[in-house]
Amino acid sequence: MTRLAVLLCLLVLAPPLAAEEPRVPGSPAEIALSFAPVVRQSAPAVVNIYARRVVAERLGPFADDPFFSQLFRDFGRVQPRVQNSLGSGVIVSGDGLVVSNYHVVGQATEIRVVLSDRREFDAEVLLADEESDLAILRLKGAQGLPALALRDSDTVEVGDLVLAIGNPFGVGQTVSQGIVSGLARSGLSIGGGRGYFIQTDAAINPGNSGGALVDMAGRLVGINTAILSRSGGSNGIGFAIPANLVMRFVDQAREGRDRFQRPWAGVSGQSVDAALAEGFGLDLPRGVVLTQIHADSPFGKAGLKVGDVVLELGGAPVNTPQEMLFRLSAEGVGGKIALRYLRKGREAEARVVLIAPPETPPRAPVTIAGRSVLAGLSVVNLNPAVAQETGLPGDATGVLVTDPGEVGARVGLRAGDILLQMNDRAIQTTRDVAEAARAGGRNWQVEYLRNGRRGLLRFRV
Repeated sequence: MTRLAVLLCLLVLAPPLAAEEPRVPGSPAEIALSFAPVVRQSAPAVVNIYARRVVAERLGPFADDPFFSQLFRDFGRVQPRVQNSLGSGVIVSGDGLVVSNYHVVGQATEIRVVLSDRREFDAEVLLADEESDLAILRLKGAQGLPALALRDSDTVEVGDLVLAIGNPFGVGQTVSQGIVSGLARSGLSIGGGRGYFIQTDAAINPGNSGGALVDMAGRLVGINTAILSRSGGSNGIGFAIPANLVMRFVDQAREGRDRFQRPWAGVSGQSVDAALAEGFGLDLPRGVVLTQIHADSPFGKAGLKVGDVVLELGGAPVNTPQEMLFRLSAEGVGGKIALRYLRKGREAEARVVLIAPPETPPRAPVTIAGRSVLAGLSVVNLNPAVAQETGLPGDATGVLVTDPGEVGARVGLRAGDILLQMNDRAIQTTRDVAEAARAGGRNWQVEYLRNGRRGLLRFRV
């Protein structure tokens, strides 16, 4: 019998390999494996939030008609309506500072916070920011509360175990387990705007907003804020705002600020794709190429030019404009940040001073008063600070409408419009608006810029 025949016989006659049998835990240590110690430590610092606000609802005769309700949406009586929201929050200091989402409490008129031990507190908003979807509350009369420590979110890695704690669907405090499934998620429109998120597959559902994403040491990794879902329920794709940004919000709330202040970059840029990477001589698509630099930009004063590719900020890679904004926001105003950039195939370093957006030119607010047809119209001069507050491009100039007034709103003017011309007068400052309003007249022509598009209003009074 040949060697091959002997080998084949052995393979046929050999018993099949037994599958590994399931077994019960074999030691006290294996039996005791549980997330309970982490939950026991973290859960008392996660709260339920019940918020109310009054919104104006316009009721018209065609409110229920799918066609005419749109055609006549500006007609009808205005009726106040109470809107309730349910969410979660995280206690970050024993004296009652709580972090939650802007979309939970940002515009609330009444806020009630319930702790895990059923104690209840009224709360007030200290600082809220719609762009970051974060808000800081203070519980009235609270002392000695359990609080979560914040982890440096830059140390989080994909694959880390995490727990999501919150109040999904209002059923009560619930814990779900998962891992960090992605970092630096910044290319998606989530919630009220674009941001920079930690992605997790821990189950997050409506009501979890504002709750805690914690690590296995019970430290706060991020604030749960949104999910991607077609059904409204969890599909295992949830997003949390990193703790490093939360930490900066807490610091500014303690300083007494009611508006979050970000460092001003004074630049515009775009992500480097494969085609750009080849042109810049990069081995991989990475970084943000600067496309515009304001005359007063601290980046420009640090030596950067249009066409430079920013590779790192504060020692961390940046690949989208949102990542740049996050790095600057998490660093805060005051001090400097290290920057690495590419110019003509060579890498270089610089240090950028982190400054608040300048108030140049002065806002010089004007509100039209008296018997003018435009009475109630309020405007300010645009500058980098105003542009940052309103989400306009940093190089926007002119005069911004902050309140159109009764007649202005009726003829179609809106807050956020940039005035270009009123009758025959070019509008460059708020003083021009005041003079145009005094000139009066029965026939009016107002040219404006809205979302980058010119518009023209003609009306007679």
